[in-house]
Amino acid sequence: MYEHRWSGVFAATLCPFKEDCSIDEGGLRAYARYLASVDGIKGLVCNGHTGEVMGLRAAERVRVTRIFADEVGDKVNIVSGVCAEGSFDAIDHALAAKEAGADAILLMPPHHWLRFGRSSETAVGFFEDVAEGADVSVIVHQYPAWTKACYSLDEMIAMARIPQVVAIKMGTRDMSRLEHDYRVLKQEAPDVPILSCHDEYLLASLLAGADGALVGFAGFVPELIVELVRAALSGDLAGARRVQESVYPLARLVYRFGEPSGDAHQRMKAAMT
Repeated sequence: MYEHRWSGVFAATLCPFKEDCSIDEGGLRAYARYLASVDGIKGLVCNGHTGEVMGLRAAERVRVTRIFADEVGDKVNIVSGVCAEGSFDAIDHALAAKEAGADAILLMPPHHWLRFGRSSETAVGFFEDVAEGADVSVIVHQYPAWTKACYSLDEMIAMARIPQVVAIKMGTRDMSRLEHDYRVLKQEAPDVPILSCHDEYLLASLLAGADGALVGFAGFVPELIVELVRAALSGDLAGARRVQESVYPLARLVYRFGEPSGDAHQRMKAAMT
């Protein structure tokens, strides 16, 4: 499964800014080249939470996508995050990302669902709308189980059957259901890889049955994360444990026993600087 186009290691990328909060385009281009040069990085995911999508104007999101595509689109897959509150807005963002050179989008749930919830018909319909309206490859962004935006297993199965859906970014953060979800999804949708986004306990989530990782840590220490994922997916537990000895103290420093957060992203930026 590791050779599948949408399996393996995908780096959720940071976004450097200047003092006036404009995008540091030179820094972003150098960062893109560095990540794409690491053997084993299958794709770069910009405009995600790690890339501070909420702090970017629509045109800036497009600009970030275009910079990545221009710099390294011939070497790795380029994925652009889409965060919108409804189908029409999401379609517009997806079309703009596609025009800028994205190979796929990472589609986040509308954030008003976090408060008000949604029906299954609405959740699956949102993905159908965007996939068909923009005719672009889609990675499903699964949110934590404690949110009202988290998808049930049946909803993920329905989404995985949408032709444009190419992978699921699994972020339930509920280890009690993780292995079961992996097993059933692999049975029902064997051609849709599952990418762990559990940065804070990545090794455990990989061993439960993931096909790769889509994590901010791969945009921070890509060499370590590639080595960890390769060892875990090949069944080399001893090798994975050796790498984990280097990953563990960094995870403690960045995540401090919590989930990825805006503060964590800033700590990664400071460490890389």
